Amino acid sequence: MLGEIGFPWGGLDLQINGALGLAFPDLTAMTGEKLPEICRFLWHHGIDAFLPTLVTTSLEKIHQALAVIAPLVNQPPMAGMAQILGVHLEGPCLNPERRGAHPPEYLLPLTLETVQAVLGTNAAIVKIITLAPELDPTGTVIPQLRSQGMIVSLGHSQATAAQANQAFQLGASMVTHCFNAMPPLHHREPGLLGAAILDPEISCGLIADGQHVTPMMIDLLLRANASDQGLFLVSDALAPLGLPDGIYPWDSRQIEVKQGTARLPDGTLAGTTLPLLVGVQNLVGWGICGVERAIALATQAPRRAMGQAGLAVGQPAHFLRWHLDAITNALSWKRLEMVAPVP
Repeated sequence: MLGEIGFPWGGLDLQINGALGLAFPDLTAMTGEKLPEICRFLWHHGIDAFLPTLVTTSLEKIHQALAVIAPLVNQPPMAGMAQILGVHLEGPCLNPERRGAHPPEYLLPLTLETVQAVLGTNAAIVKIITLAPELDPTGTVIPQLRSQGMIVSLGHSQATAAQANQAFQLGASMVTHCFNAMPPLHHREPGLLGAAILDPEISCGLIADGQHVTPMMIDLLLRANASDQGLFLVSDALAPLGLPDGIYPWDSRQIEVKQGTARLPDGTLAGTTLPLLVGVQNLVGWGICGVERAIALATQAPRRAMGQAGLAVGQPAHFLRWHLDAITNALSWKRLEMVAPVP
């Protein structure tokens, strides 16, 4: 084994929809008892912290899930447990034309009244909210959400480059799973993604499972963003994460999982069941980038996207030690014991 590297952080997953059979939108007082088990599972898969992601569903289920998660947000880090930093609310104010696997019956218009109704009494724990900016021609929603401390991410959107740039000027600072659920790059209309790539202040989430985005397009994106200031990896993992391939319930529908990819019966891509750090291994295995850059995209980059500070004296460090096999180009890692804060 060559190229051993120690990193002071594990992964930070800003978009994960569930694990071990539990979808986060299905959280109740009873199913919430499984959250500590999921935190342990994610820790052992190299994740230090994550944002449980709530996709489009009924307001009742959103409020119920937020209430279950709220007491666990920002609890002190515990050895062997991934920390819950807050919630990523993906929807329900999304463009129906780009809804992907989001159920159309629960999509809502993007207005101040709608957003406040969705957030309910637990707005403080929502750290990221994904929305389609073109649904709000008044331009009032994004500044209001920013004033409440939320990161606004653009996604499931038909926005033109002009509409995206306007949203960025209003305070949006992120793009949800770039390339997916948005217009493709076009030489006459670069769209949301083109505008985001050219803006150094915007962070783009990327799913590196090889199904959501082909490795060639990931290579193109990384070459267009040599500094990595605007890219970070997410898993977008669904509830069957940690379970074998098969058919599983998903809201009122079913998904079929094959080799880590989840699809609806009509073939619509619903998500993946691969952990975040598999994306790191993929980038290296595909020969797209070097080891250090790939690791940083799942560790440093999402922290930067969240506005978190870098390492400081007295801060706990949770080391992962990475190994690269010089013959097979296979990247692997192992957990080290929690390292005590530097005195």
